[in-house]
Amino acid sequence: MMKKSGILRRHHGSETLEEGSFLDLGSMGFEDEAAALAGARGSVRLAELLRFEDLHAVSKFAYQGDIVLVDYTSIANDQIAMKRMSIDLKNVARDTGGDVAGIAKNLVAITPAGIRIDRQKIRPTF
Repeated sequence: MMKKSGILRRHHGSETLEEGSFLDLGSMGFEDEAAALAGARGSVRLAELLRFEDLHAVSKFAYQGDIVLVDYTSIANDQIAMKRMSIDLKNVARDTGGDVAGIAKNLVAITPAGIRIDRQKIRPTF
């Protein structure tokens, strides 16, 4: 048995957790969560493109003012889909006044108006 403390004990109501059992953190809800999100101007969303046609649904979040991180691993080998995705994302950034940039291998960020993506990596100084 493992002892639970703090947030896990408040959410599950029990003092112990069976060894080898797992908690589904996605299903956990908290009392002050809605209040904290109510004052937010937008959200950071993570989207996975399984095919080019999924880009339309992803673009809606960018138009709503959210920051969207797009994982395009599934279409990375399709040169035509990559070219179309690039053109479409640039158009979304232009339409919203935001920015779009590749931030890692197979990962693109789209930001709303007023938020720019710094293309300089922050590197540690020794």
